[in-house]
Amino acid sequence: MLSKGVKRFLRMIKSPRTIMSVVTLLFLALILFLSRHELVKAWELLHRANVWLLLLLIPFQVLVYFAGGEMVFSYLRQKKLIRHISRFEQTRIALELNLVNHIFPSGGVSGISYVTWRMSKLDVDSARSTFAQVVRYVTGFLALLALLILAVVILAIDGQVNRYIVGASFLLVIVILGLTFGLIFMFSSQRRILLVAEKLARLINTFIKITTLGKNRRLVSSTKVKSFFENMHDDFSELSDKPKLLIKPFIWGIIYTIFDVLMFMVAFLSLGVLVNPAILMVGYGVAGLAGLVVFTPGGAGVYEAIMIIFLSMAGTSSDLAIAGIILTRAILVTGTITLGYIFYQHAIIKYGKPNDTKIQR
Repeated sequence: MLSKGVKRFLRMIKSPRTIMSVVTLLFLALILFLSRHELVKAWELLHRANVWLLLLLIPFQVLVYFAGGEMVFSYLRQKKLIRHISRFEQTRIALELNLVNHIFPSGGVSGISYVTWRMSKLDVDSARSTFAQVVRYVTGFLALLALLILAVVILAIDGQVNRYIVGASFLLVIVILGLTFGLIFMFSSQRRILLVAEKLARLINTFIKITTLGKNRRLVSSTKVKSFFENMHDDFSELSDKPKLLIKPFIWGIIYTIFDVLMFMVAFLSLGVLVNPAILMVGYGVAGLAGLVVFTPGGAGVYEAIMIIFLSMAGTSSDLAIAGIILTRAILVTGTITLGYIFYQHAIIKYGKPNDTKIQR
């Protein structure tokens, strides 16, 4: 006979909270392992850098997460769907979102799923919170597009435009407009969105059937999925009638992007190098969009490589490009992993019970 303590321990290790915590730790370890060379290089670069300048990365990163939170919550507040959340809470949710996207790379889907679950504990309907995150991505894309056009104009005036910058900028514009109009095309028609919902439910159930070797044939109800997408269609229809709801998320998207790029600029300045922020903006956009389709934990190595290659082609010496990008990314990823994991783990412990649907005071 097993003692009560052993039984309690066995129940604990089988709980979803424990499983998620262990899986998260394993992926964090993988990210650190894949980034080990960059972290060692960054540590060496710290001895060359102006530490006082690097300290600016702390308030800048906090502002980036705050702006990321406001892109979602300013929209929800305007619709009076949420009122009781503090600015601190929304900032930490944005940080948790970033951590989840780092740990479970899926083009942003894992982060959206996590925040939808997280906001359900704040009594926000899942469809409404998911659509608010769609608004965040769309306004973020449009903010990047506006700043990208401004950057190319500035580079053209300075005579620093070359074929690489033109090519990358043109590709970014096409991708951003394609993603934006693709979402509008899907959400604008109830028939199309219900068709997507039906195919999605079928795809999920097929995947579950295959992975469970036929033991589970149907886990997702197509009726519930259709209802979920219908609610998002209703949100889109309301947004079409009130496009002013996008103004605040768009402004916060501008702030988010500017300070995200400024962090790279500050890191270069700490090494005594002044890099044209317009070139950084284009490189940031290219690497960011590539990150949506790169499925390595934390984008380890890929994001840095794209930024370094682009900056080198745009005229920055390769050794300086490597130093600046690795230093910035190592500091930012370390901050995201450290604080993000603390907040994430706290949320899992606080809200992780399957029957816990209310926010704890």
